[in-house]
Amino acid sequence: MSFEHLKLIEPILQALQSEGYTKPTPIQAKSIPLILEKKDLLGCAQTGTGKTAAFAIPVLQLLNEEPQTSGQRKIRALVLTPTRELAIQISDSFAAYGKNLNLKQIVIFGGVSQSSQVNALRSGVDILIATPGRLLDLMNQRFVHLDNIKLFVLDEADRMLDMGFINDVKKVIAKLPPKRQTLFFSATMPPEIQRLANTILVNPTKVEVTPVSSTAEKITQGLYYVDKPQKKHLLNHILKDQSIVTALVFTRTKHGADKVVKDLNNSGIKAEAIHGNKSQNARQRALSNFKDGSIRVLVATDIAARGIDIDELSHVINYELPNVPETYVHRIGRTGRAGLSGVAYSFCDAEERPYLKDINKLIGKQIPLLEDNPYPALIEVAPPAAKKPQGRGGRSEGSNQGGRKPWQNRR
Repeated sequence: MSFEHLKLIEPILQALQSEGYTKPTPIQAKSIPLILEKKDLLGCAQTGTGKTAAFAIPVLQLLNEEPQTSGQRKIRALVLTPTRELAIQISDSFAAYGKNLNLKQIVIFGGVSQSSQVNALRSGVDILIATPGRLLDLMNQRFVHLDNIKLFVLDEADRMLDMGFINDVKKVIAKLPPKRQTLFFSATMPPEIQRLANTILVNPTKVEVTPVSSTAEKITQGLYYVDKPQKKHLLNHILKDQSIVTALVFTRTKHGADKVVKDLNNSGIKAEAIHGNKSQNARQRALSNFKDGSIRVLVATDIAARGIDIDELSHVINYELPNVPETYVHRIGRTGRAGLSGVAYSFCDAEERPYLKDINKLIGKQIPLLEDNPYPALIEVAPPAAKKPQGRGGRSEGSNQGGRKPWQNRR
């Protein structure tokens, strides 16, 4: 199937061709016709499936079919998304697909001065892409009015829940016109997200392109058991492989991300961090440096990384396992995009074993254990009262000469 079969207008087809798009992805092929029929949509799709184009393309076409009435442009489409990076990515996509149309869009998010955003709103826009906090701020200041919304897109709904934005989302929804078309996208469907979908969608059509909470088949996954103090040495060892062109490294905390960057730079590996304590300019600069090859490694927390969209990212490394299993799916989905293959390595120390168990349960399989590990995890042999019966030679069976043993062998 080609995009021509989806009954798209010529200006959009030309834009897609100039962007190098030839065939729609499954989520695009299924979603675009339904959205063009003005149906509410519940889309379950993991990251990297082409989800943004699946809603941006038909939203542009529907707005183009109903031009603004005379006077200043009013906001007719709202896209709500959890992070600044994702908002910028979505804005770039709308700009690319709609470059041949007479439609105006802006993106608003926190962490920067609101003055330029307010000026853009005053000049009138058709499409508003926003993060919840800044949107509510500008609504409360009466710079944003949602009375004319025809299309509402809630993107990354599960991430909104993870980040504690659900109440803000509900406040925004309460201000929307009841008569509208709603498009609801989420990679996973925990109960609270399902309940939210049930309250805002009217007779929706569900589109699901991969099993919920699955990981992309083209991503090769591997697990290293490693003691916490040895993680930095294992990371350095892995990154000695020059075939790893780019690596996105995940930590659970902002402090952890900064520490990993410091260790890498001390080892001669160019790296920068991207997390919530960084200014928007610093985050964008780090991302640009990563994309243009100025740095080889980008270290990120989950909140900052959800909107990172790099088509040819070769490796994702979970320096620390996430304590929410669905986050693992989102993390490794940063690689293996646009039909390409990718590699995802995960480090697991003793304290993270419960997280690993939850991840394996969610994805329905065991992450393969990688044996080529110069820093295998070790644990102290249990005290004498807890030792197993000794074998010949006086040592506990399975112990090594130094009185420590790899704990992964005792799984």
